[in-house]
Amino acid sequence: MRMRRKKHLDERLADCGSVNLGWLIDYAAEQRGEVQQRTLDVQEIFGNENPVHLEVGCGKGGFIVQAAQQNPDINFIAVEMARNVIVSAMELAMKMNLPNLKFLMGKAEYLEKFFPENSVERIYLNFSCPYPKETYKKHRLTHSGFLEIYKKILVPNGEIHQKTDNMKLFEFSIESFSSCGFTLKNVSLDLHNSGFEGNIITEYEKRFSDAGFPIYRLEAVNSSK
Repeated sequence: MRMRRKKHLDERLADCGSVNLGWLIDYAAEQRGEVQQRTLDVQEIFGNENPVHLEVGCGKGGFIVQAAQQNPDINFIAVEMARNVIVSAMELAMKMNLPNLKFLMGKAEYLEKFFPENSVERIYLNFSCPYPKETYKKHRLTHSGFLEIYKKILVPNGEIHQKTDNMKLFEFSIESFSSCGFTLKNVSLDLHNSGFEGNIITEYEKRFSDAGFPIYRLEAVNSSK
């Protein structure tokens, strides 16, 4: 079911101007065939040279807001393509007054047009859509097409941290990471019973864990550079 557009959405997004970096790409210009390049200047945006962590598909922001709270010396950028959803994340960040957290609207395939090479130390993929049909596998955020994009913007030995409740997506991801030159570590088939410390539990994650579903997690190191 398609989500109903939130009331006053444009105004609410505008009110979040201090954390809203806008669109990754001008989609209207793209349809006209115009070449676009918008390069992120982290030092200008955050006023420092702290490491950059990126969440792709941040949803309502529960994870990224907690991560920014706990790690004030890291700059966090969260990407989400659904304006209806990301506005809640932006408003939460505004409420918490987090100077180390910003948001971008858009699709993951445009990340390399915005982030310079070797500019991100860590990428988070939390409960991404599994796209269970084989015909839609190219849309999975751990498909080789996306992994090649991540490799370009990650620093050498930068990491991707993935969590999911979907076993088939997890198996697919392990194969994709391995075939694309990533080294896997801290692979867990039942995160909440693994003794792993420092996990930030999202609302989605808690709901599935409380229902008895195992949470799968891995860390993939960009060791190909």
